[in-house]
Amino acid sequence: MNRRGLSSKLLAIVLIVIIVAGIGVYLMRGGGETTTTGKIKVLVLFDVGGKGDLSFNDMAVLGAEKAKKELGVEVNYQTPASVDAMVSLLKSVSQSKEYDLIIGVGFLWLDPMVQVAPQFPDQKYAIIDAAPENTIPNLAAYIFREQEVASLVGILAADMAKNIGSSCAGAVAGMDIPPLWRFHIGYLYGIQYYNQHTGSNIQLSFVYTGDFQNPSLGKQTAQQMISQGCRVLYGLAGLTHVGMFDAVKEASQQGVLALAIGQDASQEWYDPEHIIISGLKRVDVAVYDAIKAVVDGTFQGGVHSLGLKDGALGISDDEIIKYFAEIAQEQGRLPQGLTPDDVVNIVNQKRKEYISATAWDLVNQLENAIKNGQIQFVNPTSHDDYVSIINQLEQGNLAAATTSG
Repeated sequence: MNRRGLSSKLLAIVLIVIIVAGIGVYLMRGGGETTTTGKIKVLVLFDVGGKGDLSFNDMAVLGAEKAKKELGVEVNYQTPASVDAMVSLLKSVSQSKEYDLIIGVGFLWLDPMVQVAPQFPDQKYAIIDAAPENTIPNLAAYIFREQEVASLVGILAADMAKNIGSSCAGAVAGMDIPPLWRFHIGYLYGIQYYNQHTGSNIQLSFVYTGDFQNPSLGKQTAQQMISQGCRVLYGLAGLTHVGMFDAVKEASQQGVLALAIGQDASQEWYDPEHIIISGLKRVDVAVYDAIKAVVDGTFQGGVHSLGLKDGALGISDDEIIKYFAEIAQEQGRLPQGLTPDDVVNIVNQKRKEYISATAWDLVNQLENAIKNGQIQFVNPTSHDDYVSIINQLEQGNLAAATTSG
C-alpha cells in the first residue's frame, strides 16, 4: 500500500473516532432539548384555580399523570399567583430552557401564550381549550367540537324533562362567545333530534348570564327558569352554574322536582340526587395527546380539533364519576355521609329512574353517526351565522347545523 493510501485510511479512522465520540457526548448530555435525565420534561401550567378545582385543572393532571406512567415523561406543575402574573411566569419558565413542552390549561393562557411563544421559537407550547387567531409555529392549540357532546346532552335533557313532567330543557350559560354558540347549537340539535324521533315537543330555554364567576347570579337565573316551568338545567357557566345546582336542589326540597346537568368535568359528586349526568370535555385527552406528540416527534403548531371520535368528549361514566368524587372526598367537599361509591350508585339509580332506554338508544345512534362522519356540525363564523342556525333549528331544520342532513 502506498503512503497516500495509508494516510487516507488513517484520516478516515480519525474522523470516525471523532464522530462517535461526539455522538457519545451528545447523548450523555441528553441531546438537543432533552433533559440530563434523558426524559422528556413537561410543565403543566394551571389557571389561577390550581390543582383541586374539580374541573379543568384536575382533568389536566389526569392526562399528565397518564403520560408520566405510559410514556415515561417527567411532569411538573405550577399555578400562577394571579391572572396578572401569567405572562411573567410564562416568560420565566421559557427562559429556563428546562422543559421540552409547556402546557397552559384553559383560555386564560391564550393572551400570555400569544405574547410569549414567538419570543422563544425553539420552545414548544400547547394550550388547551383556546386558539390564537393566527398560527404560531411552536404553539399547538387543542380545541373541542362542543356541538358533539352538547347534542348528546340535549337528547338526555329532553328525555329527563319529559319524564318529570316538564316541557322545557334549559341551560344556564356564561358569556355570549363562540364556544357557547357551539354548545347552544349542539344542545338544541339534540333536543330537536329527540323530539323528531319520539314525537315529543320539548322546548329549549337558553339563558346567558354574562358571567362565569358568579354563583349568586347563577342561582337567581335558575330559580327564575324553574319558576317558569323549566326543570332540567344544563350548566354552561363555570362557577356561575354552581349556583344553578343549588337552586335545583332547593326547588326539589321544596316539592318541585328539578334535575341538573354538569359540564366539562364530572360534577355529579356535588349533588348526586339531582345532578345525574355531566357532559365531558376531556382535557386529559388533550394534555396526553400534546405530550405524546412531543415524545413521538410529531409535534405541530396550529389548531388541533378534538371530538367524540378522539375520545375527547362524552357523557360521564362510572370511572370518571368516582374519580372526581374521590378528589372531592379528599378535599372534604363530598356531601356528608356519602362515599365515592355511594355517588356512583345514586347516579346510576337516578339515571334508571329519569332516563329511558329509548333516550340512550338515540344517544348511541347519534354518537355513532358523528363518529363515522355521517353527521358533521358546522362551526358558526359570526354571531349572525350563529343566530341564523339557532332560528332554523327552532323550526326543526336539523340540517341547518350540519354539513350533511
